[in-house]
Amino acid sequence: MLEIIFVSTINGVLFGMLLFLMASGLTVIFSMMGVLNLAHASFYMLGAFFGFAISRHIGFWPALIIAPLLVACIGMVVERYGLRRVHRFGHVAELLFTFGLTFVIQQLVEMVWGRLPVDFQVPPLLNFPAFTIFSTQYPAFKVFQLLTAVAIFLALLLVIKRTRIGLIVQASLTHPDMVAALGHNVDRIFMLVFGVGVALAAAAGVIAGPALVTQSNMAGLLGPILFVVVVVGGLGSLPGAFFASLLIGLVQTFAVAFNLSLADLFGPLEHDGVLGAHLNDIWTVTIAQVAPILPYLLMVLILIVRPRGLLGMRDT
Repeated sequence: MLEIIFVSTINGVLFGMLLFLMASGLTVIFSMMGVLNLAHASFYMLGAFFGFAISRHIGFWPALIIAPLLVACIGMVVERYGLRRVHRFGHVAELLFTFGLTFVIQQLVEMVWGRLPVDFQVPPLLNFPAFTIFSTQYPAFKVFQLLTAVAIFLALLLVIKRTRIGLIVQASLTHPDMVAALGHNVDRIFMLVFGVGVALAAAAGVIAGPALVTQSNMAGLLGPILFVVVVVGGLGSLPGAFFASLLIGLVQTFAVAFNLSLADLFGPLEHDGVLGAHLNDIWTVTIAQVAPILPYLLMVLILIVRPRGLLGMRDT
């Protein structure tokens, strides 16, 4: 039992930090621009494929730098010539624009790399077990993911809360006319913020690509869970996204580890007839079987009890 708890905790933290790597850019874009980017997971996928293509020629570490920069440039072009034009029509137009962008990016990825998974491998420098606990080996690459996520969280928090750049960016969202009167180009600030946000998603794609399956539907597989993270943590709250990522990672990991049902805890259910058959099905469902929907149940519960999220400052 102690081994299960300890190993599940480590796995949950590692998975949670991977979620935060993906959700950090989405949180930055919303907190500084007020835009809920539905195409964020697609930029994450784009980063993974760019990282794969670049790493084949010049290695993983240059790809970790070049791929996010390329995606940042694409993101700034999208903001300048697309998102900025529909911004005047309100949030619904922004949501529809970014929603359509997800299909455009997916089709482009399938045209270039196809629908089958690509062989994005862990860099040789980190392809070894970092430590062993209870006969379970933990790859050094997962430790690298964990440290990178924590470093990004601290760096973003420092920039947003403690620097003049963060102050100007936050003021541009709430008082754009005043910021413009002080001589700052608000449109350029928003373009750069959007570029930084999608670059963070791309960096997450490069880091997660070798650990997960890099394929053309990876955005659809992980995209919904990102919005669960930002809603549970609180829209626009970076600390909220950090703690929500950890919470969801631990919940899903422990749900899979403890494969129990109500029948295991309280014994078989003795009922006859059609109603009894349906109740027996529910009684024997294990926690592992319902693990995929637990984050969404948690989101519904949070929205009922605290609509603004765990650490959010604005209502969702």
